[in-house]
Amino acid sequence: MNRAFSRKKDKTWMHTPEALSKHYIPYNAKFLGSTEVEQPKGTEVVRDAVRKLKFARHIKKSEGQKTPKVELQISIYGVKILDPKTKEVQHNCQLHRISFCADDKTDKRIFTFICKDSESNKHLCYVFDSEKCAEEITLTIGQAFDLAYRKFLESGGKDVETRKQIAGLQKRAGSVTPKSPSTDIFDMVPFSPISPQSSTPTRNGTQPPPVPSRSTEIKRDLFGAEPFDPFSCGAGDFPPDIQSKLDEMQEGFKMGLTLEGTVFCLDPLDSRC
Repeated sequence: MNRAFSRKKDKTWMHTPEALSKHYIPYNAKFLGSTEVEQPKGTEVVRDAVRKLKFARHIKKSEGQKTPKVELQISIYGVKILDPKTKEVQHNCQLHRISFCADDKTDKRIFTFICKDSESNKHLCYVFDSEKCAEEITLTIGQAFDLAYRKFLESGGKDVETRKQIAGLQKRAGSVTPKSPSTDIFDMVPFSPISPQSSTPTRNGTQPPPVPSRSTEIKRDLFGAEPFDPFSCGAGDFPPDIQSKLDEMQEGFKMGLTLEGTVFCLDPLDSRC
């Protein structure tokens, strides 16, 4: 059985669904950095990344550089990494791109997750130091992923399938020769604002005002883009950008998120950077 979400031990979620779907859960942490990894999952993968970034951080600390502090905002829309003062977003990790998340059971401060970069498509491992909150943050990311996956299935997935079915029906209906005049499924003649209007006098004998001509110009939204209309597409003929986004989300959720509690600190380096 393919599970989109897996974890080593069953744990009770810490937050209400509304807190993660309508708002976000904030956490403060120190950001040790991110580094490219070869695999999207694996304890050994994140262990090597943690060791590498902790070593690099110790070198910077010896040079007088402090570990930068960040604010994490976790919701069903992703994990945002912000500057705690300016609130500038430094990284925005969408949940369907996060494949692995773990915290260190020997050092309650360290946690990490692997996320596929949206531009380079490389897998990056992000490592953080949070005072006694590593496990809680890991579980919060897991809960957010679980809720986002359910939301995708219950709303987005069904909506996409419905659009495809409607588009298919619309395409097949277009190949059938309509009656004259054409009627809808309730045997009613549909109203068409662009059809010729008869100049029937009103009760007081005056002619009705002329129907304003409709512009043939393609309407666009406030961003200058043409609105997406599933009824004008054939089966599966979604715009490439929408289709690729849906395929990406489906692939990411299908891979799933693995939560683990493991041991990273196998070297004598002090993790308190």
